[in-house]
Amino acid sequence: MPVRDIIEGRPVLVVVDIQQGDLDEEVDDTADHVNDGIPGMQGYRERVSRARDLVDAAHETGVPIVFFKEIHRPDHVDFGRELDGSEGVHCIETDPGTEVAREMDVRPSDYVIGKRRYSCFFGTDLEILLKGLRAETLVLCGGLTDVCVHYTFVDAHQRDYFVRVVEDCVAGSTLRAHEGALEAMEYLQTGARRSRQEMIEAFRVHGPRYASANG
Repeated sequence: MPVRDIIEGRPVLVVVDIQQGDLDEEVDDTADHVNDGIPGMQGYRERVSRARDLVDAAHETGVPIVFFKEIHRPDHVDFGRELDGSEGVHCIETDPGTEVAREMDVRPSDYVIGKRRYSCFFGTDLEILLKGLRAETLVLCGGLTDVCVHYTFVDAHQRDYFVRVVEDCVAGSTLRAHEGALEAMEYLQTGARRSRQEMIEAFRVHGPRYASANG
């Protein structure tokens, strides 16, 4: 098995579904909860809020950032089978809570993509964007660890990207599901699980190289 660097080639930070409703302080973050129809593990808000440190580091070092937001039409026509499981109605496009969280400091130079399904690749232009950015390593943070993050990881893996998941900047529907998803991602790519501090340090090494190559 080859030993891979934490970042291989050009990195892109993918922030998965950290939306305004997720950071609503009215949500009880001290216990498992349901927010806007989506289950969340204890500490959800705290964990995904840490992603701001990754965003700041990417902005500082020139690493491109792609923000995703799940979004659905008010008549629910695009939910498909999503409501057949544990989730209720969520992320309606007219709800201010559906927007990317203000706390994530989205800038004009960043990319924002809406998605109707779990994977960031499904039915979006992400693949075209990544080709334009000449991305080789995708760094994932956000939620849910066991749903949108996991499915995006799998789709990226099957497209031969190197993928890293920042395990202290993701949160799942439950602690058990969160841990299981992290194990499943590590199974696909050894060394996929990384800490926030590791990734920030890696951005400082690789980000300037990326900016220079695209200058």
